Amino acid sequence: MRVTRESELADVVREATGPLQSIGGGTRPVGQGGGTALQVAISGISLYEPGALTLIAGAGTPLRVIEDAVAAEGQRLPFEPAAWNALLGTTGESTIGGVVAANVSGPRRIQAGACRDSLIGVRFVDGTGAVVKNGGRVMKNVTGYDLVKLMAGSWGTLGVLSEVAFKLLPAAPAQATLVMDVPLAQAAKVLSQALGSQFDTSGAGWLPGVGVIVRLEGLADSVAYRAGKLAEVLAAYAPKILRDEGAALWRDLAEVKPLQGARGDLWRFSVKPSEGPEIAARLGGKVVLDWGGGLVWARVAEGTDARALAAPYTGHATCLSGAFAAFEPEPAPVAALSRGLRARFDPKGLFNPGKMG
Repeated sequence: MRVTRESELADVVREATGPLQSIGGGTRPVGQGGGTALQVAISGISLYEPGALTLIAGAGTPLRVIEDAVAAEGQRLPFEPAAWNALLGTTGESTIGGVVAANVSGPRRIQAGACRDSLIGVRFVDGTGAVVKNGGRVMKNVTGYDLVKLMAGSWGTLGVLSEVAFKLLPAAPAQATLVMDVPLAQAAKVLSQALGSQFDTSGAGWLPGVGVIVRLEGLADSVAYRAGKLAEVLAAYAPKILRDEGAALWRDLAEVKPLQGARGDLWRFSVKPSEGPEIAARLGGKVVLDWGGGLVWARVAEGTDARALAAPYTGHATCLSGAFAAFEPEPAPVAALSRGLRARFDPKGLFNPGKMG
């Protein structure tokens, strides 16, 4: 079932007698939510004010359209979202609503925050078919619930997004990437030094076959100066400084290119950065580190519970493809809050039942 207008979406939900599985471009089929497929194709940029660094768009608008529009004005989505088609083996085109629902956030998160931190407004249809609006064109919320933050990362379990609003940032005029051929076992030390420096890094990760990569962005003179100084700090690891050509490495990291097309189940761990390389070593196989080690992507043998391999760890794991439940059971107090929220916004249990417990 495909809807192209918010009123049509509200009617479908209001009249639904069974579960609905909301999808955007169908590029992130994570979890076991069932029901009738409901494709949200409410598309188009309804407001874009470059001077105010603000954009509002339908949830079904392709991510590519958003990025092209803001790039034409020298701006960008701060959180550097990436498509996962090649990683998950899906077709279709990533939509901005799907990005919000999954809180998709790329390497720049360590500096600019996650998707939810740039999201300033949402419109969605709740489980009764009512249209709910929260937030707006400024970063201010006065309602009892901060629904903007709740909807980001809810995977469509609280409502079906129809519109989203973002605060943008100017694109950086220049960037530099330091590349160090460092094994996984040493990555934590190098990443910690880079992130703990005074040089304002906007990305830090580890790619197999490449090593540690660290990014700096800003005005050209500032980037050149900071890159040189950081290279001095990390001189023991023989850093190589790349300019614009380094951008390809960050696309590879955001899209987790080393794990694309590989065999095995795909897992993602969000942990303490200091634990990342050690957890990655326990997992074995193919791994990628982002956010200075705080995000660990891994391919493990089919049917393997990667959580057991990685234990103990501080954080949470998501099974993005495989036989296990996508999301870990929540601690009892958090689970109680989640049940309360779903009862409030989806009293009939329509939206993606079973996806998040």
